[in-house]
Amino acid sequence: MHSPEQAAADVIDATALDEAVAFTSGLIRIDTSNRGGGDCRERPAAEYVAERLAAAGLEPVLLERTPGRTNVVARIEGTDPAADALLVHGHLDVVPAEAADWSVDPFSGEVRDGVVWGRGAVDMKNMDAMVLAVVRSWARAGIRPRRDIVLAFTADEEDSAVDGSGFLADRHPGLFEGCTEGISESGAFTVHAAPRLPLYPIAAGERGTAWLRLTAHGTAGHGSKPNPANAVSRLAHAVARIADHRWPVRLTPTVRAALTELGEILGVGPGPGSRQFDLDAFLAKLGPAAGLVEATVRNSATPTMLDAGYKVNVIPGRATAYVDGRFLPGGEEEFAATLDALTGPDVDWEYHHRETALEAPVDSRTFGVLRESVERFDPAGRVVPFCMAGGTDAKQFSRLGITGYGFAPLKLPPGFDYWSLFHGVDERVPVDALHFGTRVLDHALRAL
Repeated sequence: MHSPEQAAADVIDATALDEAVAFTSGLIRIDTSNRGGGDCRERPAAEYVAERLAAAGLEPVLLERTPGRTNVVARIEGTDPAADALLVHGHLDVVPAEAADWSVDPFSGEVRDGVVWGRGAVDMKNMDAMVLAVVRSWARAGIRPRRDIVLAFTADEEDSAVDGSGFLADRHPGLFEGCTEGISESGAFTVHAAPRLPLYPIAAGERGTAWLRLTAHGTAGHGSKPNPANAVSRLAHAVARIADHRWPVRLTPTVRAALTELGEILGVGPGPGSRQFDLDAFLAKLGPAAGLVEATVRNSATPTMLDAGYKVNVIPGRATAYVDGRFLPGGEEEFAATLDALTGPDVDWEYHHRETALEAPVDSRTFGVLRESVERFDPAGRVVPFCMAGGTDAKQFSRLGITGYGFAPLKLPPGFDYWSLFHGVDERVPVDALHFGTRVLDHALRAL
């Protein structure tokens, strides 16, 4: 076996590139739609992954909290047993897709005109496939990384993760022994901020998840009579206050670093270090790059579901609503205090699902390696840090002391709207983007 230093600089051959495409297509054809509430079955995709890992000489373990909700974990042993281990993880489930809205069958995995189509093409069966292609190329070339690499392919990321990364972190922490850092989805994809200026944002933070259940209680009665204790009215007022609330700006270290680097790259100022800094004016000057930061300069709370009553002429005694809340690192206390004020005395709120906010250093060696790996394969590209508006399985793995980065590299052409395809209609990924990502991922993992 060869160490990374002894191996050729680029071991990604034509077979690896073909496999990255074929595995993306193959995984898409396995419908792992997660409709929430346990309505999903990842096992066929987990078996698909495990077969390909076993063919590379690894010993994958399949683990379930609930029958059919299968996770796959395997460890690649490194050459230095004293080195910290690295976690590489991706989820196997996808959000549902309405076939009538799509140009193609969302679970066809069709490869047409240099593009792979289907649900999961960018979230995130493409990354799962690239990881498989890389580790199989290492097996063919006889390469072992310096540090142990733990591979985890999880269930249930698109819902609560209780059957996926949460289950693994809580019930099987020994599988991740020695892991100090992890990489996964939502980073190192191309954002065309200006002509001939591709940006590659690498995630070094996530807002916390605060899915809330609001409950209003009142006095049941006849709809024809005045009722000041109307639960529906009380709830509606609280929901409206939440929707209308303007959260204050709070710049975390990751977001501040993102704004600073974007300002320098695009020649926009004054930046966040200046007394003259005006956030709204600054964002307006960033153009498309503003999308990398505008959702993460504040906490947020978005009403998403309402439920009340059973008959038009009956005032119910209870009404409920759900709110998708997100809080910045260090912002949870402010978030909770604000919700107390917005809901008022007649509406109670509780966490329906809660996960922590994350922050990773952008001046670390790891971030530097990820930056260098992208810019090595796209010299015109510029890497910037960013904080994710939502969340990933990195939240659950952080319980084990694992610092997470979002790094699923894709070189995308101008006009390719990555954000709209994320959970969107006609989700797809260019074949060339998968080839680029596989090469970058190989280089980064071996350099790390």
